Amino acid sequence: MARAEQLRSFVEVPAGSHFPIQNLPFGVFRRRGSQAPPRPAVAIGDLALDLAAVADAGLFDGPALAGSPCFHQDTLNMFLGMGRPAWKEARATLQKILSADEPVLRDNEALRNKCLVPMSDIEMVLPITVGGYTDFFCSVHHARNCGFIFRGPQTPVNPNWFHLPIGYNGRASSVVVSGTDVIRPRGQGHPTGNSGPYFGPSQKLDFELEMAAIVGPGNELGKPIDINNAEDHIFGLALMNDWSARDIQAWETIPLGPFLGKSFSTTISPWIVTLDALKPFTYEAPKQEPEPLPYLAEKNHVNYDIPLEVWIKPKDQSDASIVAKTNFKHLYWTVTQQLAHHTINGCNMRPGDIFATGTLSGPEPESLGCLLELTWNGQKEIPVGNSTRKFLEDGDEVILTGCCKGEGYNIGFGTCTGKVLPALP
Repeated sequence: MARAEQLRSFVEVPAGSHFPIQNLPFGVFRRRGSQAPPRPAVAIGDLALDLAAVADAGLFDGPALAGSPCFHQDTLNMFLGMGRPAWKEARATLQKILSADEPVLRDNEALRNKCLVPMSDIEMVLPITVGGYTDFFCSVHHARNCGFIFRGPQTPVNPNWFHLPIGYNGRASSVVVSGTDVIRPRGQGHPTGNSGPYFGPSQKLDFELEMAAIVGPGNELGKPIDINNAEDHIFGLALMNDWSARDIQAWETIPLGPFLGKSFSTTISPWIVTLDALKPFTYEAPKQEPEPLPYLAEKNHVNYDIPLEVWIKPKDQSDASIVAKTNFKHLYWTVTQQLAHHTINGCNMRPGDIFATGTLSGPEPESLGCLLELTWNGQKEIPVGNSTRKFLEDGDEVILTGCCKGEGYNIGFGTCTGKVLPALP
């Protein structure tokens, strides 16, 4: 278990909080009722530290950030593009000014009130402008289960899967922040009997527990990112629910892959946890057989030990019920391998682009990251409180959460939530 750094904040952080001084995830917020543009922040306990106010006070005085307008933007994209020197400088400055033995904020009530805002007084917005979104398929357990469901036991995982991270280009415009409602999509489904294709609201609406990597500095068109430099191009991770309409997906997927079954909504959590904050929780990634090609062979082959959970709250129940528990550490292809593969053909990435892991399933029955697997494509039901589910029903709220457990502290992601609304008439 990772030990806490000897670091304590003057801000009172509740026991069990996802956001102690060791974390400081980045997001973008707006004060409730305000017409002012959104502003970047980090989370500390139950407060948001307004980074524009910190910058206005002249507290970012290092070589990368002094005088920079990056925290006076309404997204994090400019800051992401500045790269790891700026990220490390920001983290060091923020940990210093929030520490218990630093008086600059602690003893200045006026400045403290200007910089620290109760989370109950703010609303979070999408923290980045997403120029591109790629969805990978990098959990071997998910790949194997889907293969069994759709192709049978002969070759549940296609041979190419073990040689490269499989992915496809998703729809960036429908990436939304946690708390955004999801309208049940309409589309075509498989014909039954001698009739034509079904058209109407999806009957197999599903969640997918994923994590999204947020790109920092990009690369020039035609110039791949080297596998052993890929970490410097990844700012951090966020929770992601890549909502999926399984009936629409199944009918449309052959021959070109997912389209309307996926593009209607993708939800990400509002706080991005940096790779620096996750470093104490690195975990040896699964051994890869066969050995990957040289461009995917990395010196530091690691994942992160991030316990993840999925909860569902039906509209007629007061409490949410847990339906899945898994861990990021099971990921077969690491996020650095995903990024190196994404760019090996010369594809250019840009600050704020996101690429997602695909459904994060583990080896145990309770560690399956979507209803497709948990119900074996609707062949069985799972309990949700005092009801059951094969797929999501209108009014269901899906809650994803993830939290690394250190010794005396957590590095958490908060929650990623969305409620299903009925299809449009």
